[in-house]
Amino acid sequence: MVFRRRSPSSTGERAGGDAGRSAGEPFADGGAGEDFAVEALSHLDSLFGTAVRLTRRGPDAEDLVQDTYLKAFRSAAQFRRGTNLKAWLFTILYNTFRNMRRDHGRSPIDVDSEVVEAAASPARDLSPEQILTRATLDVDLQAALEGLPDAFRQAVWLRDVEELAYAEIASVLDVPIGTVMSRISRGRRLLYDGLAARRTGQATRAVDEIKG
Repeated sequence: MVFRRRSPSSTGERAGGDAGRSAGEPFADGGAGEDFAVEALSHLDSLFGTAVRLTRRGPDAEDLVQDTYLKAFRSAAQFRRGTNLKAWLFTILYNTFRNMRRDHGRSPIDVDSEVVEAAASPARDLSPEQILTRATLDVDLQAALEGLPDAFRQAVWLRDVEELAYAEIASVLDVPIGTVMSRISRGRRLLYDGLAARRTGQATRAVDEIKG
């Protein structure tokens, strides 16, 4: 992984109350019971952090997360144990955000493919270890991440922060898995370049201040 910010329990492990059910069975009370609520709410921080990055406004992010949970609880009977609840919640979050933008007459969250290709070229692959240390999100990293085009930022965020699988990200973003893999690879490269540029600039300014 590129970076981490959560405890292992938030990466898809099931709550203790879920252990007694076999794969494929719904949660108690058709999915809307206490076990489902506890596990769903354990992903609140991840959902809100992503909502803030999508909406760029705290109040809008709160509304988005609230709507996401309302829809999740109403549709809880559709969720089956053995699938990733976190990925399911993120799919609801992104679909709700897309609908919010359409309702307000805004363009979809995805960017034009030509813009994506232009921002990513020339392409070169880097491993996660070449991009960032395994530290928490520092100020420079936050700024570099926010500077990515939306399509890349979303893919990198869902993979390297939220730790979703490629297939799960494809479902959340409603794009082919090959597109997800390409965006993550290129997004990591752009993130590395942005972070390197920021830190080079800071070093240059520090030298100038010393000389001055």
